[in-house]
Amino acid sequence: MAKKNRRKSIVGLDLPMLITLAFLLGASLLILSTASYNVSPSDPYHYVKNQVVWIITGIIIATFAAAIDYEYWQKLHWWIYGFTILLLLLVFFVGSTAKGAQRWIPITSSIGIQPSEFAKVFMIVTFAKFLSDRKGKLNSVKSFILPLLYILPATFLIFLQPDLGSALVFVAIFIGMMFVAGAHPIKFGAIIIGALALVAAAIFFHISTNLPWPLSYLEGLPLPIKDYQLDRLLVFINPHQNASDDAYHVVQSIWAIGSGGLWGKGYMQGTQGQYNFLPEHHTDFIFSVVGEEFGFIGTSILLFVFCIFILRIIAIGMRARDHFGMLITAGVASMLVFHIFVNVGMASGIMPVTGIPLPFITSGGSSMLANMMAVGLVINVGLKGERPMF
Repeated sequence: MAKKNRRKSIVGLDLPMLITLAFLLGASLLILSTASYNVSPSDPYHYVKNQVVWIITGIIIATFAAAIDYEYWQKLHWWIYGFTILLLLLVFFVGSTAKGAQRWIPITSSIGIQPSEFAKVFMIVTFAKFLSDRKGKLNSVKSFILPLLYILPATFLIFLQPDLGSALVFVAIFIGMMFVAGAHPIKFGAIIIGALALVAAAIFFHISTNLPWPLSYLEGLPLPIKDYQLDRLLVFINPHQNASDDAYHVVQSIWAIGSGGLWGKGYMQGTQGQYNFLPEHHTDFIFSVVGEEFGFIGTSILLFVFCIFILRIIAIGMRARDHFGMLITAGVASMLVFHIFVNVGMASGIMPVTGIPLPFITSGGSSMLANMMAVGLVINVGLKGERPMF
């Protein structure tokens, strides 16, 4: 019996997903070795060495998450939810401030954690339990209210840090998991479209002048976001005519990607990144380095691997033994897709600048550990699935 269970576990291990993950982690070190080489001249490979530590730690966390039956977390979902809210509240009391945002809890003088990154994974698990208990009961507009109220506190606390990018990730997770949970597609879709229309209208009235009566009364409509956050949301419309720092970032990023051409300028041969014309090229705009030094071919390969990786997560979800496991994979896929889409779009000048990292590639410990934790949960869903993966 033990031998049979062991064989089932080996069969349930999704090798294509693990291979693509290994490729992404290896690509992270290669890309960071050139993207961060001139960031810290006294220690050119500082960020690469840090990333190695985060990757090894992340593999340990992923192994731990994969080893424990994911159904166990159902019993603790309210404790996990409470811990998530507590962790986000703790930021406001002991968190350190950097670049105008209070998002990190210091561990040592040089190491800190970003609770919002881990909160994404914790909320996926607890929200999966919340929705699985309401299977078949999400067919009316009224039934959407409780799920929204469930995820709103964490989203609001992250928004207050302020961290608009991570707050939007929570919105993406909410939408993706709601659809997979069985929310009525027409009714829920209409609410989403209506909400987007209201946001667009509010921004329009906030920035508009000389509107005809009676619309003139709505000019300068106050918004619950800071001016620099609004600039980030609008800068992609015409970055070449915007004088903000974010517009400068986007313009430099577009030049970097465009100058790479088909094959790229070559490893460590880029100008925008190597000469530090492109800010944050080892974090937010690391995709621009890929485009400049490895060209269209390099970016296409990276995006193709990401695509295979996401499709394998979806495949695992479709074979999950229960609704809870399927919803976990849906949440992880929604989170990663949104991260990839926005980060690549931001670097390409077609999406707002939100500071969302590129999963597994961007330099950063909290992001890497949280993503590896999410991968471990997905692996566990695959291992515990009733049907073999191959």
